[in-house]
Amino acid sequence: MYALIDCNNFYASCERVFQPKLNGKPIVVLSNNDGMVIAKSNEAKALGLDLGMPYFEIRDMLEKHHVHVFSSNYTLYGDFSRRVVETLRELTSDIEVYSIDECFADLKGFQHLDLLKYGHTMRDTVKQWTGIPVSVGIAPSKTLCKVANKLAKKGPGVVLLDTPEKIDSALRDYPIEDIWGVGWQRARLLRLNGVGTALQLRNMPDHWIRKKMSVTGLRMVYELRGIPCIPLEEHPPAKKQIICSRSFGHFITELKDIEEAMVSYATRAAERMRQQKLVTRDILVWFETSRHNGPFYCGSRVQGLPRMTNYTPDILKATLSATRKIFRKGLRYRKGGVMVLELVPAMTRQFDMLLPRNEEKQESVMAALDKVNRKYGDNTLFYAATGIRREWKMLRQMKSPHYTTQWDELPLAV
Repeated sequence: MYALIDCNNFYASCERVFQPKLNGKPIVVLSNNDGMVIAKSNEAKALGLDLGMPYFEIRDMLEKHHVHVFSSNYTLYGDFSRRVVETLRELTSDIEVYSIDECFADLKGFQHLDLLKYGHTMRDTVKQWTGIPVSVGIAPSKTLCKVANKLAKKGPGVVLLDTPEKIDSALRDYPIEDIWGVGWQRARLLRLNGVGTALQLRNMPDHWIRKKMSVTGLRMVYELRGIPCIPLEEHPPAKKQIICSRSFGHFITELKDIEEAMVSYATRAAERMRQQKLVTRDILVWFETSRHNGPFYCGSRVQGLPRMTNYTPDILKATLSATRKIFRKGLRYRKGGVMVLELVPAMTRQFDMLLPRNEEKQESVMAALDKVNRKYGDNTLFYAATGIRREWKMLRQMKSPHYTTQWDELPLAV
């Protein structure tokens, strides 16, 4: 048996943990530069608000209905995600972190327990230890866990599909579009062939499924039949790329500002590489103007590094070189980013026999830098090339404090 633990209205729930007065109140969270709605509470959903709505178009409506609006606070959300995962690891060691607000758990060895009761234990423990409400779906396969979890969100909080009768009942009215792995094109194909529910799809002959939906579709159907075909990934494969990009807080016209932004993104990419023990030899730098305001230009360049590394100074030098080569004066730049390419584990990198070896010194310097920033907060120590004022930074005028990751923003008990 597997379990899917999904945080309810995750971003909104994170905002409520340290502001309990927001419980039961409508909440929306905005994208970078406070552009559009990317998350909403159930109360906001009841008002007809939907994802992707531009903030400037619905501002009056939000004020009219007293909707609480927050800029995205990914540092806070990421820390709460980590706390939820750590809590779940106290209850079961076989965990797959599927997304920032979802985890699969393998419940092998738990057959002697009342799994419905254990699902409530998981739910209550996460709520008590982190303040985040979750829904739990338990079933014989990961795809059925998705079905069970969606049903759990509608009220009971925990749903267990452990008998053929329960599974049939859950799939009977379950829309084909809501099945994990069914995109709009595949859903359209199925409906054209008279398949509109998960139960109808599960009962289709294997040869028809394989012909219309290939082997991946057949695997999905087996999962709906309770035959697990998608294993738990306790150790997800290493990333091949890391990208750091943002829209700027205002249009950038000067090379100095664009250099600061690109160097800042490159610094963050290097930090993430070290966290994951990865190195690279190539980086991609790009930035572009707005498609709706003046002439459009998107400049990009892949810049090589002298060796496989995650050493920030080397990466910053390459970033500045690429930035200066693709910058065009007289344009108004709106967004940009840095991508590190062809990542490999640091332990398996190959060294150049003709270049001096100083990795040990570089790694000790970076370890000290990262340790200080982890302990005292991001940018406690930073490279001057990232700028001091950073007027190009994205707008987040309604961001909540970093309650759990910044000493000067810790909540006060009064």
